[in-house]
Amino acid sequence: MTVVTTERLILRDWTDEPADLARIYDIYRRPEITRWLGVSPGLPMVEPGQAAERLQMWRDRHAADGGRYGTWAIEVRETGVVVGTALLKPLPGRDEEQLTDDIETGWHLHPDSWGHGYATEAARALIAREFATGTPEIYAVVSPGNEPSMAVCRRLGMAHVGRRTDWYGGEVLETFVLTAPGG
Repeated sequence: MTVVTTERLILRDWTDEPADLARIYDIYRRPEITRWLGVSPGLPMVEPGQAAERLQMWRDRHAADGGRYGTWAIEVRETGVVVGTALLKPLPGRDEEQLTDDIETGWHLHPDSWGHGYATEAARALIAREFATGTPEIYAVVSPGNEPSMAVCRRLGMAHVGRRTDWYGGEVLETFVLTAPGG
């Protein structure tokens, strides 16, 4: 299912088709990506079967969200190539079980797709979509040292509000926030 489209991209549900599962595995097996994802069980992936498990975890996580939140594939409209993942979801609190009212956007792109503005374009579309629901602000949380992701936050117009430990089990994260227009 397509969630949102932009000039160059389609954000859609990941599927259990072999090409999608192979791409999930190819993205999340890479230390250059997973090193920034904090303490995330099962990462980096070490065998292709883990892609189906990760997809099911995403589906379970968002099953009750009615399509508002999710972890989606970013596909280039012109080529059909999936370049990575975009997400929009409530941030988990310090206990990592209870969800907060704080909404997060994020992105994980395959290295072969870095430097094309895809993360910025995908996140901008998800942010606009979420602001349209009345959400007053949206966060991005970035592992310290992940300069490329912090640059995406700046391109999105997000304000850096320092390092915070409010979410993801108290992990120290560079925190960026964008307030809804007129908010």
